[in-house]
Amino acid sequence: MDIKCRAISVVVPHLNQPSALKTCLASLEAQSIPRDSFEIIVVDNGSATLPTDVLAQYPGVRLLCEARPGPGPARNTGVAAASCEVLAFIDADCRAHPDWLSSVWRSLHSFPPGTVLGGDVRIWQGAKPHLDAIAAYESVFAYRFKLYIERDGYCGTGNMAMFRWDFHSVGPFAGIDVAEDMEWGQRAQRAGLRFRYVPEMIVFHPARSSLQELYLKWDRHILHYRNMTASRPAWRLRWIAQALLVLASPAAGVITVLTSDRLHGVGACTKAIAVMCAVRIHRTITMLSLLRNRRTVAWNR
Repeated sequence: MDIKCRAISVVVPHLNQPSALKTCLASLEAQSIPRDSFEIIVVDNGSATLPTDVLAQYPGVRLLCEARPGPGPARNTGVAAASCEVLAFIDADCRAHPDWLSSVWRSLHSFPPGTVLGGDVRIWQGAKPHLDAIAAYESVFAYRFKLYIERDGYCGTGNMAMFRWDFHSVGPFAGIDVAEDMEWGQRAQRAGLRFRYVPEMIVFHPARSSLQELYLKWDRHILHYRNMTASRPAWRLRWIAQALLVLASPAAGVITVLTSDRLHGVGACTKAIAVMCAVRIHRTITMLSLLRNRRTVAWNR
């Protein structure tokens, strides 16, 4: 199927990651579809310094600003400025496979109307011959978009696409206090949209550099879940039960690691299991610490 001129708007929220943004934009400029068939909109969300030097290297890219904190409001600003019939979302710290946008276009025109696409997010290994412990863990447990879509009915916003009119039938993303991808997905399901996983729709994400970065990621997610749960009846009892399930979950996680097709060799599996155990203990402690106190959510820490 031929792709027409100005068919896809790519929206990229950004906060204090100019080097990663440069890599992301380079991957978008290298897409296998013609450059005039898509536009790129970067929305800065309050960086200490605007990434104008980066965008100067990519003259066709638009730079907008959104003062309200959170990737959700930043994406909403990008959507409001978009001019194309298809919306594609990617994060500033990701890089797109050269066929990412061609897969988006082909899949949206193959599935029934009202379909939201989610793709595969892989850990970027680069030139490293072996995965370190964090990368081994994240290769299995991070960005499990297939699971999110097929089990939970929503998709992460770091690799998601849809027709523009379907987005507007649901409404904008929520703010920073909740998991905006999950919350938007719940509304999308109620509006009659359906999510489809497209394995050929690939983006890459770098592994985090330390266990502390992993903990910060989970702290943010847990705060989102806490904020989304706290209005429900008897939420504290349910929260305690969930925390204890997390603590008991490494047994099943070991099976997930050993059966994964993304790790090869005993060494990589052992490293992934060790990090998994540390992360799940941290998650349990953090969940229990939030039974009384509500903290402010910050993104891109």
